[in-house]
Amino acid sequence: MAKTAQYLKAEKDSNKEPPLLPADQPDSRLTLLLKRYLKNNEIEIVWRAYRYSYAAHAGQKRRSGEDYIMHPVSVACIAAAFHLDSLSIQAALLHDVVEDTNTSIADIKKEFGPQVAKLVEGLSKLDQIKFDDATEAQAENFRKMLLAMSQDVRVILVKLADRLHNMQTLDHLKPEKQLRIAQETTDIYAPIANRLGLNNLYQQLEDLCFKYIHPLRYKTLHKAIMSSRGNRKEVVEKILADIQNKLKSENILAEVFGREKNPASIHRKMLDKHTGFSQIYDIYAFRIIVKEKTDCYLALGALHSLFKPIPGKIKDYIAIPKANGYQSLHTTLFGPFGMPIEIQIRTDNMHKLAEAGVAAHWLYKTKDAHVTELQQQTNQWLKRLLEIQTDGADSLEFLEHLKVDLFPDEVYVFSPKGKIFVLPKGSSTIDFAYAVHSDVGNSAVAAKINQELVPLRTEIKTGDHIEIVVAPLAKPNPAWLNFVITGKARAQIRSYLKTAGSEDLVILGYSMLNNALKAFHIDPDSIKKKHWDKLAQDYHLKNKDQILTDIALGKRVNIMVAHQLTSIMDGAKKTLNQTKLLDVITIKGSEGMAIQLETCCHPIPGDPILGFINKDRGLIIHTHDCPAIRKFNLDPERWLDVEWEPNPDRLFKVNLDVLVWNERGMLGKIASIIADSNSNIDNVSLQESDGSKFANINFVVQVKDRIHLADLIRNLRKIDKISRVARIKAVKPIG
Repeated sequence: MAKTAQYLKAEKDSNKEPPLLPADQPDSRLTLLLKRYLKNNEIEIVWRAYRYSYAAHAGQKRRSGEDYIMHPVSVACIAAAFHLDSLSIQAALLHDVVEDTNTSIADIKKEFGPQVAKLVEGLSKLDQIKFDDATEAQAENFRKMLLAMSQDVRVILVKLADRLHNMQTLDHLKPEKQLRIAQETTDIYAPIANRLGLNNLYQQLEDLCFKYIHPLRYKTLHKAIMSSRGNRKEVVEKILADIQNKLKSENILAEVFGREKNPASIHRKMLDKHTGFSQIYDIYAFRIIVKEKTDCYLALGALHSLFKPIPGKIKDYIAIPKANGYQSLHTTLFGPFGMPIEIQIRTDNMHKLAEAGVAAHWLYKTKDAHVTELQQQTNQWLKRLLEIQTDGADSLEFLEHLKVDLFPDEVYVFSPKGKIFVLPKGSSTIDFAYAVHSDVGNSAVAAKINQELVPLRTEIKTGDHIEIVVAPLAKPNPAWLNFVITGKARAQIRSYLKTAGSEDLVILGYSMLNNALKAFHIDPDSIKKKHWDKLAQDYHLKNKDQILTDIALGKRVNIMVAHQLTSIMDGAKKTLNQTKLLDVITIKGSEGMAIQLETCCHPIPGDPILGFINKDRGLIIHTHDCPAIRKFNLDPERWLDVEWEPNPDRLFKVNLDVLVWNERGMLGKIASIIADSNSNIDNVSLQESDGSKFANINFVVQVKDRIHLADLIRNLRKIDKISRVARIKAVKPIG
């Protein structure tokens, strides 16, 4: 493709550059940033990319009214702050040229070489390809970007810089677009930044998302933080001085910083603790930077002699680093006036890695062994993305697998040889087997956790020693799809199913459909050939066997096929395109393979509920306000309206958190009230005593519905020594 006329004019006289923006604008900052680490000849190549981008975007404006060139230059500034190489900076300057102008990837390749062209291609959207709907197009964009990232991590680093600047300039868009972009960022980009250890960038994205998703909460909380600074300043300064004096007296060389937590993290803590801002005392945290690893543990001991540690709040991420390479000692102490103090202790190298993550390789040009290990871990994660893709996952399925892998909650488990494996919270022993190797997962027949035989569906916990028992003739069981959660495990099992015999797939699909039909109280024998023929016609398939095969392969969801069949049997004339307008589904609350009540929110009759269609698990029921729902907002057509059948004849589990006066006999009094309220105790756990006058008791109780629960809570609150009773909805990955 020919160069633009503007570029030819700019190139004609090499002494004439396009007019530069004012001195206080990003291009001048870019010059200063580049001079810190690039050679002059590399800077000149960057400016050639700038001139090309300037000419290509000539006349284009952003919604704010400023010249469009301001955006790629700002993205390049963010990338330069990570000291990314000149190729990455060129790609940052050119990242919108292909998408928004007549320039092609071939033009970029000719002018700037194949590496820059490949980076730009990974950053460009797929506007030229037509998709059935926006959701599929968006999922395909993510898939393409992440697969490009799996070959070169610089793609995602520049993309995150692009997203950060877009979030910083979101004010000029319409509110609905602000919300969509912010939700997309909190679902995908912020977790990726966290997964790659880019802590500063992650916190900026997290705060900006909070600002646009919950604008009123953000303003209120920001105002409360500002007004509380004066009240807490003296206390914070006293704590800081006490810590510095204690470390000095122990001859530990250290830098001590007090830092204010960002509004998003404070808001998350308020939700977790079910309290208002006034009850959150630890909005300030302290960070201690020392020279050597041994000094971290010496400093921890010194601080524990200064202030009493809170039991269960000590975490050693130095001995067992997080999956993104993060290392630190974490402890929470009882400070002056009973204020809890959160403290992080790390070395200078650990601190650099904690802030820059995988970008530390470029930022510090370090040969630190831990940075190399982080790169290897990142490459393994990226390799898993490739494995999921090569196993035939479509774009929406790929995105679903990715979201599970991006959840920050992790468990750390050990192989028989002592190797540490990091898996998402809620993983089973089969997830572990596939994490070890695909062949181990495919041939697993049993598992041992801490030397004891357990079912393969057993959920693993941090610290478990796991051994997988294999057999040479074993093969994956399709039922595993009901409980595995990692993308690799699901993709491998589905890959096996696709190679299975067609007869086996029909049998499996029929079994899965029968489970769904039970949820609708339909006898499978009552479905006649004319019903199957009508459904096959709607689905544009030849016969019943093809429908059942699609169910087995996960191409169609059993609960949806069952609902379509019941509609046909009832005489409703629905076509495939009308399945998006399904009637409200009534559920009894009885669970099985077709319908499951999710454990993240424990829905009970009376709660407004939604149903999420999962290819592997059937219809998953959530409360309408479950925090986990937003994780999957990219798939709106997989949510169904559901309602409770009147008077379901069973009991439902609910988590209750009870704060009580810590004295003898309280547990018995509470148990008596629960029994008198016609409720059962399914489980009870007591948090370790922190030395205070109060104790937290967690109950899992069984109730008939929301009214029954309200009566129970009202009766518990009548006990004088109970300070708080709250229903708990613990968030965990869904899907």
